[in-house]
Amino acid sequence: MPVSHVGDAHDVRDAHDAHDAHDVRDERDDEAAPFYPLDNPALESMGVRITMWSEDRVELALPVGPTMLNRSGVVHGGTLCALLDAATGYSGLYSADAGVKLHAVTLSLTTNFLANGVGSMLTAVGVVERRGKSIFFSRGEVWLDGELLVATGVATMKYLK
Repeated sequence: MPVSHVGDAHDVRDAHDAHDAHDVRDERDDEAAPFYPLDNPALESMGVRITMWSEDRVELALPVGPTMLNRSGVVHGGTLCALLDAATGYSGLYSADAGVKLHAVTLSLTTNFLANGVGSMLTAVGVVERRGKSIFFSRGEVWLDGELLVATGVATMKYLK
């Protein structure tokens, strides 16, 4: 499995610190991977799932479907941008208190498309690089089938009050 670094201080492909992550099981399948509520109709309609969420880090999964392909038969760049936006945003929205919901808006998202391909699963990883009182800076990666790095991005996010 390839190793990639988002920033110099974060290894986005290694295991997360389980002691900080929410572990809420999806009622549909008790033996499935943890289920973290998105509370985002746009992402839910795409089929995005949060597979890991902890302080300053999130991992998302999106099964590739035929409606996500462009006319060349590869994943559309807009799908990759949506995943990067979600990963870079949700990385700064974790709260150890499940009753506290943090929200943010994207001020800037710079995307680099590195490769394209055909596959069955997109995985996005986002990490916070720096946080202020109202703004945070984050980086993200999108992988196809865990083998091909297809896009990277950096974002500036603003917390909503």
